[in-house]
Parts: sequence; C-alpha cells; structure tokens
Amino acid sequence: MYGRASFSVGWKKLYKSMQISAVIITFNEAHNIGRCLASLAGVADEIVVVDSFSTDKTKEICLSHGVKFFENPFEGYTEQKNFAAARTEFAYVLSLDADEALSEELRNSILSVKHNPAAPADAYTMHRLTMYCGRWIRYSGWYPDTKVRLYAKSKGVWFGRIIHEYIRLQPGATTSQLKGDLLHYSFYTVEQHMTTVNKFSSLKAELLFEKGKRGSLLQLTFSPVFKFFRDYILKAGFLDGFQGFLIAANSAHGVFLKYAKLRLLHKQKGIDSASKPDL
Repeated sequence: MYGRASFSVGWKKLYKSMQISAVIITFNEAHNIGRCLASLAGVADEIVVVDSFSTDKTKEICLSHGVKFFENPFEGYTEQKNFAAARTEFAYVLSLDADEALSEELRNSILSVKHNPAAPADAYTMHRLTMYCGRWIRYSGWYPDTKVRLYAKSKGVWFGRIIHEYIRLQPGATTSQLKGDLLHYSFYTVEQHMTTVNKFSSLKAELLFEKGKRGSLLQLTFSPVFKFFRDYILKAGFLDGFQGFLIAANSAHGVFLKYAKLRLLHKQKGIDSASKPDL
C-alpha cells in the first residue's frame, strides 16, 4: 500500500514537471488565431496570448477559448515573446505564431513527451511545413525549416535583433526532435508575400547598415540572380509548381530590395552628415 502511494506521488510530480504553457503573440490575427488555439486543445495546460492592441476580433476569439489574455505594446518580436513567456505558469513553454497550428502527428508527439516517464529533454525541435497560396511547400528551401519551439524556461530565452528571432539555449542544454510538422499558414495571396518582402528587406537593410555593410553594385546585380537560381534550381523549387516559381522570384526581389535600400541608407546618411553645421 505504501509502495503504491509512493509511486502515485512520484508520478504526479513527474507529470507536473511536464505541464506545458503555450504562448502566442498576436496583432489582428482573427483570421488565424482560432485554428491555432484549436490545435492546442488537450496539449497545453494553459495558453497565454499577448496581443499588441488588435483592432479586429482577435481578443474576442481568444477569450472564447479561455486563454490568459494580455495586452502589451509591440517593441519587437524577441521582446514580445519573452514578455509572454514570463507570464506562464509551467516549466515548459510551447511557442507558436498565430498563423501556425500543430499537425495531428506533432500533437501526438508532444503528448507522448508529456506522458513519458523518461527524463525529458531541455528543448524539442520540430519541422515547419508552410502553405503558400494554397499549396504545401516541400522544397524551395522552405522545408523542413527545423525550429526549437518547445523548451524549458530555465534553459532558453528568445534572442535576436529586429527579425529572425530564435530560442537561444544555455550551453549543454539537451535537445530532441519531435515527429510531425508545425503547420504554417503563411501567405494567402502574392500581394501579402510582396508586402512582407518589402517590410523585411527594409529591416535587413537596417541591420546591415548598423554593422557597417555597404552593399556593392555587384551584390545588387548578381545576388538576386543567385538567390533565384539557388531556390528554384538547387533547392528544387520547380517541384513546388507555380508557387515555387513565385517564391523564388519574390525572394530574389527581396534580396535586390535589401541591397538597394542599404545603398540608399548610406547615401541618405552622407547627405544628413553633410547638411549638419560644424560645431
């Protein structure tokens, strides 16, 4: 009797250590957030949403799913995701974007980790499969797009400047790969993709400018060509059909914009410096 009770207490402690807090940051994601939240049902022990004062029905949809809802001004992806993680209750955090959802296989993999009595890893990686204009993209350099999204709060933190944020793990942290895909519902139209390319090319140009990079005419001319060749030919984008061509073309255009904007930043900086009076 004592042995059975002791085992029961030990199992409860172990299970508690594997309770998961899901975190999502949002801004005007009414068209995506319901699908994301539904995929977390039965997997997350709590869901924390941090919203940047959406003007659509994002808040209403989130509250109808019983999430813990916070509003916070957006100062950057890294800052917002760390803000969200800091408001979680449990030791493990599962971080999703509003336009992502767990596939059934990935759900089962996470549940297996939760209920497995073996010692858990410090972090778990998963493949991300993206839908682009109605087609799942399996080539074009977009898959498997492996990312850490489930991690122990004590072992990792979001890190990054402006864009390309990632979870930086402590030295020696253990990782394990989960089966199944994180489904990413990215762009429904080419216009959405072009808008994002324009936005991110500006951010990348600013980062390069801060690092002192200038961007030569050779880079401006040939880097977009190489980008298209790499994604469409070397990365087999042609196997993704017309969508693969669109991805390669827009990605190449993004590289062109990045270097063009970088050169303009340097020209503008030179004009601003020349216009300042000597003190």
